[in-house]
Amino acid sequence: MTAQTDTSGSVTTVYQVTGMTCGHCEGAVTEEISRLTGVSAVQAVASSGVVTVVSAAPLDEDAVRAAVDEAGYELTGRA
Repeated sequence: MTAQTDTSGSVTTVYQVTGMTCGHCEGAVTEEISRLTGVSAVQAVASSGVVTVVSAAPLDEDAVRAAVDEAGYELTGRA
């Protein structure tokens, strides 16, 4: 499991997402995850499938999975 709390109290979690192939994919995933309560930053990288999320508290993985699914991709777990 990859989740780290920094000194400001933010939690950074890294997820693995399949199906992203381009910048549009990155934007779609970023937009959907950004809508989750408490999320302050999202960085999606299509080439690796890695999505890094910074939030005020740990996120419910099912909520993140649903957001990624809504964007049209699949969350395969934490990186």
